[in-house]
Amino acid sequence: MAKKDKKSGKSGSSGKGAAVAAATKAGRAKKASKHPDSKAAKATALAPVSFSDALRVREGFILAECDPGSTPAFDGDKAAGQEALAARAGEIGEFQERLYAESKMDGQRSLLLIVQGMDTSGKGGIMRHVVGGMDPQGVRYTSFKAPSAEERSHPFLWRIRNALPHPGQVGVFDRSQYEDVLVVRVHDLVPRSTWSRRYAQINAFEEKVVADGTTVVKVMMHISTDEQKARLARRLKRPDKQWKYNPGDVDERMSWPQYQEAYQAVLDRTSTDAAPWYVVPADRKWYARLAVQSLVLEHLEAMDPQWPAVDYDVAEEQQRLRAT
Repeated sequence: MAKKDKKSGKSGSSGKGAAVAAATKAGRAKKASKHPDSKAAKATALAPVSFSDALRVREGFILAECDPGSTPAFDGDKAAGQEALAARAGEIGEFQERLYAESKMDGQRSLLLIVQGMDTSGKGGIMRHVVGGMDPQGVRYTSFKAPSAEERSHPFLWRIRNALPHPGQVGVFDRSQYEDVLVVRVHDLVPRSTWSRRYAQINAFEEKVVADGTTVVKVMMHISTDEQKARLARRLKRPDKQWKYNPGDVDERMSWPQYQEAYQAVLDRTSTDAAPWYVVPADRKWYARLAVQSLVLEHLEAMDPQWPAVDYDVAEEQQRLRAT
């Protein structure tokens, strides 16, 4: 995601019709090599630019100049976005199944989705609306809270390494190793000399993970302070949402500038060729969900997992089955 002005990222006025029409274009899609009875797997284009290109953090990126209410790579409205999200749910499930099947014949590849963001930025919605469209047997989900006593007795990447996806799986981190250069930095939980070394340690760790066959997709959910305040207010107002409210969220809001500075440092120092960051404007929940879904799809498409060749004679087995 290159440095850009706010205007360039805002939603256009072409409307639902144009957006849905664009969503039907499959010029960049890969065809699935499989039996025709199996549903198609393809990552369709919603706009001339991919979400990966539009949202990727590149040199010179400034978080403060990224409009949290913008909708890069999508020109439609909320209704069009929700329609596109629903239409593509089958695609993500198909790619996931192919990745899982590939591992059953000695495939070693996996995908890891890392989701970071301030409180109320929509991480839970990503889990429900994007990850929820996948087969649970092929997903390894981990929500990282404050480290336990056992976890604190090990190096900070120990618990991260233990949660990595196995071959064929889609791993999902709700928060991640980046808590150890965000929260600990803002609240001075460890000396500066300790957390400042962790950027390079994280880069080396992720480079090894990628080299071992895992595609890493790192997403920052970028919400504005005004939108966060509004979401917290809705939680307090609605009895069915009050259980989600944490008084500590208000305490964390007092450190908003420090968190933005910490996130900028993360983006500057850990967006690498092996594992780049993608900043998703998150004030519009429908857009954030569509964007993350599209990022995952685009990476799965690039991986292009294939149905594995079986090690038995299909015709012979069909004959044997008919005889029973």
